[in-house]
Amino acid sequence: DLDMPSGTTATIGGLAQTQQESFQQLGLAMLVAIAIVFLLLVATFRSLAQPLILLVSIPFAATGAIALLLITGRPLGISALIGMLMLIGIVVTNAIVLIDLVNQYRKQGQSVSDAVFNGARQRLRPILMTALATIFALIPMALGVTGSSGFISQDLAIVVIGGLISSTALTLVLVPVLYLLFEGGRERRAAKRERAASGTPAALTGGEADGGSPSDPQVVTS
Repeated sequence: DLDMPSGTTATIGGLAQTQQESFQQLGLAMLVAIAIVFLLLVATFRSLAQPLILLVSIPFAATGAIALLLITGRPLGISALIGMLMLIGIVVTNAIVLIDLVNQYRKQGQSVSDAVFNGARQRLRPILMTALATIFALIPMALGVTGSSGFISQDLAIVVIGGLISSTALTLVLVPVLYLLFEGGRERRAAKRERAASGTPAALTGGEADGGSPSDPQVVTS
Protein backbone atom coordinates (compact mmCIF):
# COMPACT_ATOMS: atom_id res chain seq x y z
CA ASP A 1 0.00 0.00 0.00
CA LEU A 2 1.17 3.52 -0.76
CA ASP A 3 0.98 6.26 1.85
CA MET A 4 -0.76 9.10 0.08
CA PRO A 5 -1.56 12.56 1.41
CA SER A 6 -5.08 13.16 2.60
CA GLY A 7 -7.45 14.21 -0.15
CA THR A 8 -5.49 12.36 -2.82
CA THR A 9 -7.29 9.78 -4.96
CA ALA A 10 -6.04 7.17 -7.41
CA THR A 11 -7.83 5.86 -10.47
CA ILE A 12 -7.02 3.21 -13.05
CA GLY A 13 -5.95 4.69 -16.38
CA GLY A 14 -3.90 4.08 -19.45
CA LEU A 15 -3.63 0.51 -20.72
CA ALA A 16 -5.34 -0.94 -17.65
CA GLN A 17 -8.40 1.24 -18.21
CA THR A 18 -8.49 0.38 -21.91
CA GLN A 19 -8.28 -3.34 -21.14
CA GLN A 20 -11.06 -3.09 -18.57
CA GLU A 21 -13.33 -1.31 -21.05
CA SER A 22 -12.53 -3.92 -23.69
CA PHE A 23 -13.45 -6.70 -21.27
CA GLN A 24 -16.80 -5.05 -20.59
CA GLN A 25 -17.54 -4.59 -24.29
CA LEU A 26 -16.62 -8.18 -25.14
CA GLY A 27 -18.72 -9.47 -22.24
CA LEU A 28 -21.70 -7.52 -23.56
CA ALA A 29 -21.01 -8.82 -27.07
CA MET A 30 -21.08 -12.41 -25.74
CA LEU A 31 -24.46 -11.86 -24.09
CA VAL A 32 -25.88 -10.33 -27.27
CA ALA A 33 -24.47 -13.20 -29.34
CA ILE A 34 -26.04 -15.80 -27.04
CA ALA A 35 -29.40 -13.99 -27.19
CA ILE A 36 -29.30 -13.81 -31.00
CA VAL A 37 -28.36 -17.49 -31.28
CA PHE A 38 -31.20 -18.43 -28.92
CA LEU A 39 -33.79 -16.46 -30.90
CA LEU A 40 -32.62 -18.02 -34.16
CA LEU A 41 -32.81 -21.50 -32.64
CA VAL A 42 -36.32 -20.86 -31.31
CA ALA A 43 -37.44 -19.71 -34.76
CA THR A 44 -35.79 -22.73 -36.41
CA PHE A 45 -36.90 -25.51 -34.07
CA ARG A 46 -40.15 -23.82 -32.94
CA SER A 47 -39.44 -24.94 -29.41
CA LEU A 48 -38.06 -23.45 -26.21
CA ALA A 49 -36.67 -26.64 -24.70
CA GLN A 50 -34.46 -27.69 -27.62
CA PRO A 51 -32.61 -24.34 -27.94
CA LEU A 52 -31.91 -24.43 -24.21
CA ILE A 53 -30.46 -27.92 -24.61
CA LEU A 54 -28.21 -26.64 -27.38
CA LEU A 55 -27.05 -23.62 -25.37
CA VAL A 56 -25.93 -25.88 -22.52
CA SER A 57 -22.82 -26.61 -24.60
CA ILE A 58 -21.61 -23.00 -24.25
CA PRO A 59 -20.72 -23.13 -20.51
CA PHE A 60 -18.94 -26.44 -21.01
CA ALA A 61 -16.97 -24.97 -23.89
CA ALA A 62 -15.95 -22.04 -21.69
CA THR A 63 -14.88 -24.48 -18.98
CA GLY A 64 -12.62 -26.36 -21.37
CA ALA A 65 -11.19 -23.12 -22.74
CA ILE A 66 -10.33 -21.73 -19.31
CA ALA A 67 -8.90 -25.07 -18.20
CA LEU A 68 -6.52 -25.16 -21.17
CA LEU A 69 -5.48 -21.57 -20.49
CA LEU A 70 -4.61 -22.55 -16.92
CA ILE A 71 -2.72 -25.64 -18.08
CA THR A 72 -0.65 -23.65 -20.57
CA GLY A 73 -0.18 -20.73 -18.18
CA ARG A 74 -1.69 -18.17 -20.54
CA PRO A 75 -3.65 -15.16 -19.22
CA LEU A 76 -7.29 -14.41 -19.96
CA GLY A 77 -6.74 -11.45 -22.24
CA ILE A 78 -8.52 -9.73 -25.09
CA SER A 79 -7.58 -12.34 -27.69
CA ALA A 80 -8.79 -15.12 -25.37
CA LEU A 81 -12.15 -13.38 -25.00
CA ILE A 82 -12.40 -13.06 -28.77
CA GLY A 83 -11.85 -16.82 -28.94
CA MET A 84 -14.69 -17.27 -26.43
CA LEU A 85 -16.92 -15.20 -28.69
CA MET A 86 -16.02 -17.42 -31.63
CA LEU A 87 -16.82 -20.54 -29.61
CA ILE A 88 -20.45 -19.48 -29.16
CA GLY A 89 -21.14 -20.11 -32.83
CA ILE A 90 -18.74 -23.01 -33.30
CA VAL A 91 -19.89 -25.29 -30.48
CA VAL A 92 -23.61 -24.75 -31.10
CA THR A 93 -23.21 -25.80 -34.74
CA ASN A 94 -22.31 -29.41 -33.87
CA ALA A 95 -25.28 -29.70 -31.53
CA ILE A 96 -27.61 -28.26 -34.19
CA VAL A 97 -26.45 -30.86 -36.73
CA LEU A 98 -27.20 -33.65 -34.24
CA ILE A 99 -30.57 -32.40 -32.99
CA ASP A 100 -31.80 -31.60 -36.50
CA LEU A 101 -31.19 -35.19 -37.61
CA VAL A 102 -32.92 -36.53 -34.49
CA ASN A 103 -35.96 -34.38 -35.26
CA GLN A 104 -36.01 -35.71 -38.83
CA TYR A 105 -36.03 -39.28 -37.55
CA ARG A 106 -38.91 -38.45 -35.21
CA LYS A 107 -40.91 -37.01 -38.11
CA GLN A 108 -40.41 -40.35 -39.87
CA GLY A 109 -42.21 -42.07 -37.00
CA GLN A 110 -39.34 -43.20 -34.78
CA SER A 111 -39.63 -42.98 -31.01
CA VAL A 112 -37.53 -40.49 -29.08
CA SER A 113 -35.08 -43.11 -27.84
CA ASP A 114 -34.63 -44.68 -31.29
CA ALA A 115 -34.24 -41.27 -32.95
CA VAL A 116 -31.62 -40.16 -30.42
CA PHE A 117 -29.65 -43.41 -30.75
CA ASN A 118 -29.71 -43.41 -34.56
CA GLY A 119 -28.98 -39.69 -34.79
CA ALA A 120 -26.00 -39.88 -32.44
CA ARG A 121 -24.64 -42.89 -34.31
CA GLN A 122 -24.96 -41.19 -37.70
CA ARG A 123 -23.46 -37.87 -36.56
CA LEU A 124 -20.61 -39.31 -34.45
CA ARG A 125 -18.01 -39.41 -37.22
CA PRO A 126 -18.84 -36.04 -38.88
CA ILE A 127 -18.79 -34.19 -35.55
CA LEU A 128 -15.49 -35.79 -34.50
CA MET A 129 -13.88 -35.16 -37.89
CA THR A 130 -14.96 -31.51 -37.90
CA ALA A 131 -13.65 -30.90 -34.39
CA LEU A 132 -10.36 -32.69 -35.02
CA ALA A 133 -9.78 -30.83 -38.29
CA THR A 134 -10.29 -27.49 -36.54
CA ILE A 135 -8.09 -28.47 -33.59
CA PHE A 136 -5.20 -29.65 -35.77
CA ALA A 137 -5.45 -26.53 -37.92
CA LEU A 138 -5.11 -24.33 -34.82
CA ILE A 139 -2.23 -26.24 -33.22
CA PRO A 140 0.49 -24.16 -35.00
CA MET A 141 -1.14 -20.97 -33.71
CA ALA A 142 -1.43 -22.43 -30.21
CA LEU A 143 2.27 -23.31 -30.25
CA GLY A 144 3.16 -19.74 -31.17
CA VAL A 145 4.91 -20.53 -34.45
CA THR A 146 3.03 -17.86 -36.42
CA GLY A 147 5.76 -15.26 -36.03
CA SER A 148 5.76 -11.93 -34.24
CA SER A 149 1.95 -11.86 -34.00
CA GLY A 150 1.88 -15.13 -32.10
CA PHE A 151 1.25 -13.44 -28.77
CA ILE A 152 -2.15 -12.36 -30.12
CA SER A 153 -3.23 -15.50 -31.97
CA GLN A 154 -1.84 -17.99 -29.45
CA ASP A 155 -4.39 -17.30 -26.72
CA LEU A 156 -7.23 -17.31 -29.26
CA ALA A 157 -6.17 -20.70 -30.62
CA ILE A 158 -5.76 -22.18 -27.13
CA VAL A 159 -9.25 -21.05 -26.15
CA VAL A 160 -10.86 -22.49 -29.29
CA ILE A 161 -9.00 -25.80 -28.93
CA GLY A 162 -9.95 -26.22 -25.27
CA GLY A 163 -13.55 -25.26 -25.94
CA LEU A 164 -13.85 -27.66 -28.87
CA ILE A 165 -12.47 -30.58 -26.87
CA SER A 166 -14.94 -30.16 -24.01
CA SER A 167 -17.93 -29.15 -26.14
CA THR A 168 -17.48 -32.04 -28.58
CA ALA A 169 -17.60 -34.54 -25.72
CA LEU A 170 -20.67 -32.73 -24.42
CA THR A 171 -22.40 -32.77 -27.81
CA LEU A 172 -21.96 -36.52 -28.18
CA VAL A 173 -22.93 -37.42 -24.60
CA LEU A 174 -24.84 -34.82 -22.61
CA VAL A 175 -26.93 -33.24 -25.38
CA PRO A 176 -28.53 -36.58 -26.41
CA VAL A 177 -29.20 -37.41 -22.75
CA LEU A 178 -30.87 -34.04 -22.11
CA TYR A 179 -32.88 -34.36 -25.32
CA LEU A 180 -34.05 -37.81 -24.28
CA LEU A 181 -35.09 -36.55 -20.85
CA PHE A 182 -37.03 -33.52 -22.13
CA GLU A 183 -38.58 -34.94 -25.28
CA GLY A 184 -39.03 -38.42 -23.83
CA GLY A 185 -40.99 -36.98 -20.93
CA ARG A 186 -43.10 -34.94 -23.32
CA GLU A 187 -43.78 -38.03 -25.43
CA ARG A 188 -44.88 -40.02 -22.37
CA ARG A 189 -47.19 -37.23 -21.23
CA ALA A 190 -48.72 -37.01 -24.70
CA ALA A 191 -49.29 -40.77 -24.72
CA LYS A 192 -51.02 -40.57 -21.34
CA ARG A 193 -53.31 -37.81 -22.59
CA GLU A 194 -54.18 -39.84 -25.67
CA ARG A 195 -55.02 -42.88 -23.55
CA ALA A 196 -57.14 -40.76 -21.25
CA ALA A 197 -58.96 -39.18 -24.19
CA SER A 198 -59.59 -42.53 -25.84
CA GLY A 199 -60.87 -43.96 -22.57
CA THR A 200 -63.52 -41.27 -22.09
CA PRO A 201 -65.86 -42.34 -24.92
CA ALA A 202 -65.52 -45.97 -23.86
CA ALA A 203 -66.83 -45.10 -20.41
CA LEU A 204 -69.89 -43.50 -21.96
CA THR A 205 -70.85 -46.48 -24.12
CA GLY A 206 -73.46 -49.04 -23.23
CA GLY A 207 -76.69 -47.94 -21.61
CA GLU A 208 -75.60 -44.27 -21.40
CA ALA A 209 -75.26 -44.12 -25.17
CA ASP A 210 -78.96 -45.13 -25.49
CA GLY A 211 -80.09 -42.44 -23.07
CA GLY A 212 -80.32 -44.68 -20.03
CA SER A 213 -77.92 -46.15 -17.50
CA PRO A 214 -76.26 -49.55 -17.76
CA SER A 215 -78.19 -50.72 -14.70
CA ASP A 216 -81.66 -49.83 -16.06
CA PRO A 217 -83.86 -52.93 -16.44
CA GLN A 218 -84.84 -53.80 -19.98
CA VAL A 219 -88.55 -54.43 -20.59
CA VAL A 220 -89.25 -57.01 -23.23
CA THR A 221 -92.68 -56.83 -24.90
CA SER A 222 -94.24 -59.22 -27.30
